[in-house]
Amino acid sequence: MDNLTHSLAGAVLGQMGLKKKTGLAMPTLIIAANIPDIDAIATLFGNHTYLGIRRGITHGPIAMLLLPLLLWAFMISYDRWQGKRGKRPESRLPIDRKWLLILAFIGTLSHPALDWMNSYGVRLLEPFSSQWFYGDTLFIIDLNIWIALAAGVFWSLRKEKKGLRHYYQPALISCAFVVAYISGNFILSRHVVALTESEVGQSIDRNQIKQIVANPVPFAFWKREVILGGPNDYYQASYSLFDDRPILDDSYPIEIARHAPAVENLQDLAVENTDLTAFLFWARMPYHGIIREDGNAYAIIGDARFTSSYVEERFKVKVKLEKDVQFVAK
Repeated sequence: MDNLTHSLAGAVLGQMGLKKKTGLAMPTLIIAANIPDIDAIATLFGNHTYLGIRRGITHGPIAMLLLPLLLWAFMISYDRWQGKRGKRPESRLPIDRKWLLILAFIGTLSHPALDWMNSYGVRLLEPFSSQWFYGDTLFIIDLNIWIALAAGVFWSLRKEKKGLRHYYQPALISCAFVVAYISGNFILSRHVVALTESEVGQSIDRNQIKQIVANPVPFAFWKREVILGGPNDYYQASYSLFDDRPILDDSYPIEIARHAPAVENLQDLAVENTDLTAFLFWARMPYHGIIREDGNAYAIIGDARFTSSYVEERFKVKVKLEKDVQFVAK
């Protein structure tokens, strides 16, 4: 998920009463909720190399043990440093080391839990396994979650400022709503996949279908972008909770270049291209085609999950071919 969502999740946890457990509780929760994204530095490497790094080692089990400990030690040192300089706020609660460590773990663990919810993927077992996990439940930026979490934090802070005893209730309500919302979206995505599976064979050859993904879309939580098929042979359709039409009635193939006769596979190209190697490591539903520009042949490789005009260019690799060849999927 985006970092605003992670930050608001940490803030809601604090407003639920956890911030009263120890000094520096709220900043610890918010920083911890974002800290696995230190791997975002990989985006500075350019092109698509970062895809082979992001949501990996810093989201895996070793990081889930080390990052909270490092943050815990830093916060304790920071509190001491402020105390020695006479800059420690008088209103700050004393540091309870046990609770500060618990909160560092809670905040950090919330991060991969939320990242798993979308279809981008997260490697929860890195470095022991590079398997990608996908929740296919939420779009990477969910406005409804923003509103629910922000409202819970704001309402709770207002009640706290007024000195009301049960200031934490709005945060609890917000958290409960978000959990219910995520659960509902999880169930809907699985329902759409099951419906699509029941329709396969009527309009699309069942032997072509290796994967079915109910991809969440921006804003409209009641809709799904359905992607199904196999290597370089994917179809796209749409689903709405308020539409009774068969999902595959309006399905259409996803393709870059039509009728491309072919010879090589993607892995052969990736041997000499680190950008493509990283892309294929990340890609869940890769597809490709051949285009010609200025007398040269290029392989265009994309991922069927990200064909929207808003994001397609970010998830597409262009490789110049040394000879005028075309290829089929591996």
